[in-house]
Amino acid sequence: MAHSNARRGFFRSAMDAIVEARTRQADRYVNGALLMLDDETLRSHGYNPDEIRQRGGRAGYMF
Repeated sequence: MAHSNARRGFFRSAMDAIVEARTRQADRYVNGALLMLDDETLRSHGYNPDEIRQRGGRAGYMF
């Protein structure tokens, strides 16, 4: 895998890492917002509250 990353280039790999980190940050933010809703409301909109709790969401942010 390191060989294919070397072919892709430093900037492409760095950009991929930034996008992945921001995606995880957005997922945590959305999960935290969803966890503010009660379980019945989550279920009525098609979410499983237990799965959201497992994914987390109330982590602190650096920024």
